[in-house]
Amino acid sequence: MSTFSIKDLEHLSGIKAHTLRIWEQRYELINPKRTDTNIRYYDDTDLKLILNVALLKENGFKISKIADMSEGEMQREVLKLTETNLRYPEQIHALTIAMVDLDESRFEKIMSTNILKLGFEKTMLNVIYPFLTKIGILWQTGAINPAQEHFISNLVRQKLIVAIDNQFLSLPPNVQKYVMFLPEGELHELSLLFATYLIRSRHNKAIYLGQSLPMIDLEAVCELHKPDYLVCVITSTPGPGQIQQYVNKLAKTFGESQILLTGFQVVGQDLDLPENVILLARMDELIDFVDQNSEVNSIEA
Repeated sequence: MSTFSIKDLEHLSGIKAHTLRIWEQRYELINPKRTDTNIRYYDDTDLKLILNVALLKENGFKISKIADMSEGEMQREVLKLTETNLRYPEQIHALTIAMVDLDESRFEKIMSTNILKLGFEKTMLNVIYPFLTKIGILWQTGAINPAQEHFISNLVRQKLIVAIDNQFLSLPPNVQKYVMFLPEGELHELSLLFATYLIRSRHNKAIYLGQSLPMIDLEAVCELHKPDYLVCVITSTPGPGQIQQYVNKLAKTFGESQILLTGFQVVGQDLDLPENVILLARMDELIDFVDQNSEVNSIEA
């Protein structure tokens, strides 16, 4: 079972720690536990309760009424909201609960409902991506444990792989070629998988090379396929001390291709970008880039 500070609850729920303390005193909503050294902490049950309270309050329920609800009544109201209200915050809230509970069936229901109403691409852009960004920050600060983060990330990964497989098409030889890869030592592949889906769904060729690719192997693939573009997501590796050198080496080694970079280690890092390197801060910028270049290629053909 995970343990949380009151600041963790604030970050996860959006409710200020000061407000949570008032609710503790006035409504006895939650009762913190204490360590042997008398430090207050909260558990998974407390977190789920506060997430549910936050959602109900955002949807017009008065805190006094929420405090009078039984656990079952609160859960029924929350389920009703998340299943009928497809606003993005409600769906992100529901995914957070599924992550805390390690509840795969709940995750599947949320995904299928959103994909049915919004389509796969909009679900990823507006629900899954903001959610993953949120849990990424929480994982780095220790507010959620690695098992919870791995659980939900692997479920998203499975969905992306199925979606990519469904995009397989017989393509003409003149389509744009993209080589998709992560640097050696980099393992965070969800963004690269989604980028692959976006590129293939627009009838371009995406050659997926995956995690932790040595430069020498990338050179061999590019020598064989002569790609128009390389797409690289750099989340953790190389780090701040090596990233400029790595970008320069990519640009020099693959001078015949345009290199599209995104990820935590390059976005907002004030890098000196070589002429053949393009920085994409958000996934919708990749969509715009691919759409524009697909149109240009279609006209030229």
